[in-house]
Amino acid sequence: MYAVVQIGKDQFKVTEGDLINVDLMKEENGKKISLDNVLLYAKGSDIRVGQPTLSDVKVEAEVDKQTLGEKVVTLKYRRRKDSATKTGHRKKL
Repeated sequence: MYAVVQIGKDQFKVTEGDLINVDLMKEENGKKISLDNVLLYAKGSDIRVGQPTLSDVKVEAEVDKQTLGEKVVTLKYRRRKDSATKTGHRKKL
């Protein structure tokens, strides 16, 4: 059994017991949430596709922890100008 859910602007294929990293949400750690934007549901030969979402299927999830993602470093280098800019950020998950 699996489902495809939309959280924010991203879509995730989830099954029972999966741990996924999503963008920062307003809920606190340990809180149970219900994901209503289910785009596809499949269990054996029963496959249902929403137009655009399924109204009778909901996915229950729990917020595990809020953390920072991996550091992303960007370097902008201008040749022969003696100029370089190094920046970076960490996405909130």
